[in-house]
Amino acid sequence: MAGSRKNKIKKFVSSSHTNNPPDQVQTDDDNVLMDDLLAELDSRNQTVQQESATVLLEMQENQENTVKDNCRPAKKKQDSRSRHEARQARKAEALAKNHAPIDPEADSRLEKEAKEEEISIKETCDKLGVQTHEIPPDGHCLFSAVADQLALLNILPPNQANYVTVRAAASNFIYTHPDHFLPFLPSAFGEDGVGATSEGFMTPRQFEQYCMSIKDTGAWGGEPEILALSQAYNVPIHVVQGGVPRIVEHNPGPSPRSSAKVARISFHRRMYGLGEHYNSLRPKTTISQVAGKIQSAFS
Repeated sequence: MAGSRKNKIKKFVSSSHTNNPPDQVQTDDDNVLMDDLLAELDSRNQTVQQESATVLLEMQENQENTVKDNCRPAKKKQDSRSRHEARQARKAEALAKNHAPIDPEADSRLEKEAKEEEISIKETCDKLGVQTHEIPPDGHCLFSAVADQLALLNILPPNQANYVTVRAAASNFIYTHPDHFLPFLPSAFGEDGVGATSEGFMTPRQFEQYCMSIKDTGAWGGEPEILALSQAYNVPIHVVQGGVPRIVEHNPGPSPRSSAKVARISFHRRMYGLGEHYNSLRPKTTISQVAGKIQSAFS
């Protein structure tokens, strides 16, 4: 864990045991820290997972106690980001409980759902002539998957096709088109939370914080970010999934347009058990060509 994040955690833990309400700076720090921790729940390093989960649970408990102390109900709209945070909270709880009882029935059900999803996505990919290109589950998967597609379509040069560039593009587009996105981004604190308007929309400060978190942290990306990227790069983004419909289309304009350039990514609800994930879908011919070049280089 980086030293700066260690200091943030120490600062949070020490402040959580005082009776003084956190000021705005502390709240902002906590939001950034939470985004980082949520991203690290997808790490393949079990030590990182465990450490992040433990701190997240303590932060969540502290927030719940604050709500109770203020006697204010915490009502939260179920937008895509809220649902993701709820799932990540459940993941944190599961990771933190080292001695949680084994539930064979639940494990079997999840395994079955994961297999069915895998088969469904593969069927759709076969029809499209594409194949999954795995993206690391590091909290940046959506942006890395889109970056990979933009490189394949020659929309971004390879040296710029990374999650940093794509995160910045999504953040900038959302920030410069607030009227298009605010209705889909309810206040992070809920309609009755501190700082929320009567309509439950984000305040200007909250909106700015949201955009900055997309750009500078490991905050999870969802439907708003996919739509923003489709419009920012003027390219349709098609998401293949195991549910219905099999393909969710995001188009840069009000009506679909015929184009040879379509970015294709896959959305996996069960691929990693407790978390959701995006992968890039490359043409099978492209994957074969790359594999052939690698094989030739070592032969």
